Amino acid sequence: MKVRQHRDSRWLRSRRRRGRVVWSAAWLLLAGWMAAAPSRAAPCAWIEFRGMITPLSQALLLRKLERAKAMGAETVVIEIDSPGGMLVSSVEIAEHLAKIDWARTIAFVPREAISGAAIFSLACDEIVLLPSARIGDAGPIIEGEDARFRDAPEKVVSYLARVVRDLASAKGRSPDLAEAMVNKKLELVRVREREDGPWKILPKSRVEQGGRWQAVEPIPESAPDKYLTLNGEQAVRLGLASVTVAGAGELEQYLKLEEDPVRLRQTSVDVLILLLNSWLGTGFLLFVGLVALFFELSAPGTGVGGLIAGLCFVLFFWSHFLGGTAGWLEVILFLSGLVFLAMELFVIPGFGVAGLSGILLLIASVVMASYQGHLPDDRIALAQAGRAAAAFVVAVAAGGITLMVIGPRMQRLPMFKRLVLAPPVADETEAAADESGQASEFGVVVGDEGTADTPLRPAGRAIFGEEYVDVVADGRFIDAGRPIRVIEIQGNRVVVRELATGAGSSTQSHHA
Repeated sequence: MKVRQHRDSRWLRSRRRRGRVVWSAAWLLLAGWMAAAPSRAAPCAWIEFRGMITPLSQALLLRKLERAKAMGAETVVIEIDSPGGMLVSSVEIAEHLAKIDWARTIAFVPREAISGAAIFSLACDEIVLLPSARIGDAGPIIEGEDARFRDAPEKVVSYLARVVRDLASAKGRSPDLAEAMVNKKLELVRVREREDGPWKILPKSRVEQGGRWQAVEPIPESAPDKYLTLNGEQAVRLGLASVTVAGAGELEQYLKLEEDPVRLRQTSVDVLILLLNSWLGTGFLLFVGLVALFFELSAPGTGVGGLIAGLCFVLFFWSHFLGGTAGWLEVILFLSGLVFLAMELFVIPGFGVAGLSGILLLIASVVMASYQGHLPDDRIALAQAGRAAAAFVVAVAAGGITLMVIGPRMQRLPMFKRLVLAPPVADETEAAADESGQASEFGVVVGDEGTADTPLRPAGRAIFGEEYVDVVADGRFIDAGRPIRVIEIQGNRVVVRELATGAGSSTQSHHA
């Protein structure tokens, strides 16, 4: 027995050694194959940024950067051709680019990167320009009460100077050169301590205080009362840009790309966001949504109007969410406005605080969703907020006019008849009962007269003798206490019309 156990143990040890040898050989073969296999270069993402800098263009650029990150890009080229735009959006783009640590960022300027575009170019790892391209002139301006643009207050300039200095320092560029783009009082010169020493860029006032500089060279582009603006060759000479290229092809050679860059162009979603964020798209969504909502309230139970209204409002807030101007606060305000209006129409008699509050909440939510930032405190901001409010008012007015025209005829429209379920066909006994004047299941028949117990807008409650009946006004609102007459009974709907003053009939029939 002992001999057998000894042989078994030796066999197990031998098997384990053979297994380790086989696994080691397999790992060596796998490692050799991986080393011999050609490594696939990480893709380069190429993003185009053109036109004015707005919250919408900012949101679209950040979406493309997220797509570049998701595809594993190690190099991101942002082709910039922009005259600038809103200061807040420009700074937020720059701060986002400065935090990117997953890729090498290149700002490629084939024509111009002015104002805010120059600011967020400073946040890229490298700046590459065509020789004739322009970059700079980033001084902040505001529009005065006389509709003329003028330089921003010193407080704004100081803040922006701190921002660009930090961006330039983080990327190894001259902070004084960056500040000269936003501060026209800063005059710069190039200096060096010895003949073979490196050139430095310093403010002229600082150089005049000390005499240790052996060479001083003025920078004409940084003249007094002039924002620094450079072309490609000047930017390279002063150390702001890395290199100049003749075009996109030469830039690809400079970056030593092994494969063609992946160009992240506008997708269908981006185009839809741009369309729905325009004033025309916003007004159209609100117009259709409000008309469909009234349609649903006029024909409860169909659901089609509610679905269309819900789709329009969802598209409105979705597009402005992705456009960077809307948040959950705007959605909450909009829903609250609808709740207030519903309470005013169906619960609280008369039109008072609830209805007015609902309208104000709806306007506020639309304006806030169409406009990004702080409360409007200058002419440009007021104009943007005013256009957003005008889009809502025009949509409401157009919807009201449309409803006044087609409201009374809505029930006779072919589309309305197809969407609304027809009441079941009554049998001969019920038809005979109606002709003989006996009461229907609601306690009233066509021709009965009564009084509106609550405002009918268009739905509400009326009293016929001692019976309270839920009714719907025919096309126009009816105040409480007004005389009415049943003109139609359709399924579960009792349709009434207001009687002219003094036209009440003494032959009112009511059946208990």
